[in-house]
Amino acid sequence: MDTSTTMMSTLESLFESETTIGDYDYSEETGMCRKSWVREFRGHYEPPLFWIIFILGAVGNMMVVWIYKTVRNRLKTMTDVYLLNLAVADLLFLCTLPFWAVDATKGWHFGLPLCKIVSAVYKINFFSSMLLLTCISIDRYIAIVQVTKAQNLKKKRLFYSKLACLGVWLFSTLMALPEFIFAQVKTDGNLSNCVLVYWEDTFNRTKILVLSLQICMGFCFPLLIMFSCYSVIIRNLLQAKNFEKHKALRVIFAVVFVFILSQLPHNALLIMEAVQAANTTITDCDTVTRFDIAGQVAKSLAFTHACLNPFLYVFIGVRFRQDLFKIIKGCAGGLGKSGISKPPVQSRPSAIRRNRRKVLQAVHARLQEVKSTVYIEETVCFHYLLGVVGNQLDCGRLSPQTFFRSD
Repeated sequence: MDTSTTMMSTLESLFESETTIGDYDYSEETGMCRKSWVREFRGHYEPPLFWIIFILGAVGNMMVVWIYKTVRNRLKTMTDVYLLNLAVADLLFLCTLPFWAVDATKGWHFGLPLCKIVSAVYKINFFSSMLLLTCISIDRYIAIVQVTKAQNLKKKRLFYSKLACLGVWLFSTLMALPEFIFAQVKTDGNLSNCVLVYWEDTFNRTKILVLSLQICMGFCFPLLIMFSCYSVIIRNLLQAKNFEKHKALRVIFAVVFVFILSQLPHNALLIMEAVQAANTTITDCDTVTRFDIAGQVAKSLAFTHACLNPFLYVFIGVRFRQDLFKIIKGCAGGLGKSGISKPPVQSRPSAIRRNRRKVLQAVHARLQEVKSTVYIEETVCFHYLLGVVGNQLDCGRLSPQTFFRSD
């Protein structure tokens, strides 16, 4: 009787309903399984990785916000609204990484309120990022596949996008309530950790319910929508024999690939943890340790989305590259100034006049050449050559009226 009771107590303590913010238990000792090696492994690789993600992500996402607020001045499209909110969500998440970097080596010394806040911010970013990426896929589907509907809703799409972002933030905050409720600071020996301590109920129902909701709403549901939208988009782009549209396929494949690469391992292990909480099938200490280590690696891989998003969803776009180069040129021009110099705006009209004269000379020269060999109307020939020469001289910024305006 005593032996049976001891074995049951050992199994219960081995798989108690306690996890870290990443949903994996790496306390110093759990039942008969010592976790000091897991703690040591985590303390060696997580801090430098988290600081790298923090630096790269902060620079990239702050650049996104800066471009929207200084270069563009206002949000013009639905995608602009989603990308700006995505950058803000990533910045909020990045603010939590220094806390987890310190926690990995020295334990949690920031108190219970900050433990709950930091834990909740992580989940808010997790849900908001996935849902915002889903909104982007829906927006691309409407813009590419449902062209007529996109034109009809052109005036209201910006309002709808802001309304959708408000819904995303509210829903993400609601889904992060378990972190506010269950996050606790637990002391194990001389080391304190910020962990999730679920209610002790029959068959771990609370833990299973929370993990199931997070997996379904944070991964499976967005993934299903993204695959549906992008599969239709790819099919339509393949049917449209247009080179420029086919180039967009690379962006779509990159979006889906990075989404799966960063989130699939983490969510697969969450599914295994939910199954384990329901069945309590793993009893070998080595297996438990390997599972914890795999969970830490998968969690860190999922964190990388915060620094990859600016490059995949923003800087891969032509407009943002142009805006970024404009900022760099402006900064370089400001550093290169010495003494008193004329403002650059004063030299712009003369440059335009010189370019206009070159264009007119080239147009008239080519016009005479073509007219001598091909008998067509002078007006038709002039308009044709105007487009050709304009493209050759890269004068797309000048309006047709500019060529005929007097100096």
